[in-house]
Amino acid sequence: MELIQDILGKINGLVWGVPMLVMILGVGIFLNIGLKFMPLFNIGRAFKLLWSGRQTTDKGKGEIPPFQALMTALSATVGTGNIAGVATAVFIGGPGALFWMWMTALLGMATKFAEAVLAVHFREKDKNGSYVGGPMYYIKNGMGEKWKWLGTLFALFGTVACFGIGNGVQINSIAQVLDTTFAISPLVVGIVVMVLAGAVLLGGIKRIGAFAGALVPFMAVAYIGCGAVILISNAHAVLPAIGTVIQEAFTPSSAQGGFAGATVWMAIRYGVARGVFSNEAGLGSAPIAHASAHTDDPVRQGLIAMLGTFIDTILICSITGLVIIITGQWTSGESGAALTSAAFDQVLPGIGGYLVAVALAIFAFTTIVGWSVYGERCATYLFGHKAVLPFRIIFVLALPVGATMSLDFVWLLGDTLNAMMAIPNLIALAVLSPVVIKLTKGYFASERKAEAITMETNK
Repeated sequence: MELIQDILGKINGLVWGVPMLVMILGVGIFLNIGLKFMPLFNIGRAFKLLWSGRQTTDKGKGEIPPFQALMTALSATVGTGNIAGVATAVFIGGPGALFWMWMTALLGMATKFAEAVLAVHFREKDKNGSYVGGPMYYIKNGMGEKWKWLGTLFALFGTVACFGIGNGVQINSIAQVLDTTFAISPLVVGIVVMVLAGAVLLGGIKRIGAFAGALVPFMAVAYIGCGAVILISNAHAVLPAIGTVIQEAFTPSSAQGGFAGATVWMAIRYGVARGVFSNEAGLGSAPIAHASAHTDDPVRQGLIAMLGTFIDTILICSITGLVIIITGQWTSGESGAALTSAAFDQVLPGIGGYLVAVALAIFAFTTIVGWSVYGERCATYLFGHKAVLPFRIIFVLALPVGATMSLDFVWLLGDTLNAMMAIPNLIALAVLSPVVIKLTKGYFASERKAEAITMETNK
């Protein structure tokens, strides 16, 4: 195991080096410029579309309402990255890491928008009549047969990665936090989650969409609400905390208490890595869910999709990061979920730790459910529909194993596979960016025309 972990560590250092950070941020900047920063100016429009997309309409083709598609994608992204991932980034990279998470998210909104546009535009109908899409399909159908191998590579990485980021990391975090907080055996946790997850997964995308549509909004609003209460009760410390975040994003963080200090590079590296781990912009995972949306316009679904990055990182991760910073717990020497738990418990003595434990368990469980969709679609692309049932069985059986594994190894595996998924997807986004820009211009031109007709009619 030590040899495997050492090899993984070397691969991780390579794939999360300067080239990867340049690719992630570079593609985000490139798409924002090409779209004239449209995502940043249309957040309000996106929320309106999300609200109107709660139910399936007669327009368009697909399996689940646009709202459920976003909730399925959010169920996969809102997970341990929002609680343990943010804490790890701040522990290693200092408060400045939160700034780079914000930058990754703001740029990533355009990336997530482009992913969903391409996923819907190039999706296919499988032999069972279901709509499927994602990077493997927009690489094959958009870039041509000679690039099909790149789509296959993404599907291969996605099939394996779901057992890291979407399975092992999540169940391990649930097991650790419930063991620490409630003294429940990790193996027992693994078995219980296996049974619960199996009951949801065996129902397919429609049951998963309904499950995510019901639970994800509740858990996100509850966590944001609790965090907001903490920040409001410590309003005097919020602006200084934000100032610290911005300052230490560009200057080295000095050692304090149990915090060993951090360079600017460490803040950037862990801020971007944990930002991507959290919101998955550029990974190519979320468009797999959005391809199933019942919609007649790729751009409309793209606008809804980009909200996933905004909600996940700008709202939820910021809550976690700011609570950790204003309480001063980031210098305590704690890391991961234990750091977030200590920060919340300092402000809400006696209940803060339990709140974090329950939130992490629910977040991580929904991530397991959401990522099962991604892994299943990747496996189906590689091996056909016959792979669906075996994949679901293997995926749920892996949960008790992940619950009892080393936390460091599981995080290292998930982090490494994240980067390997991102590489083919980022290449495709850069190559197919003209398609995204053309479709976006056409959508807004038709919107302006419709508005002009409406105004003329109302005169």
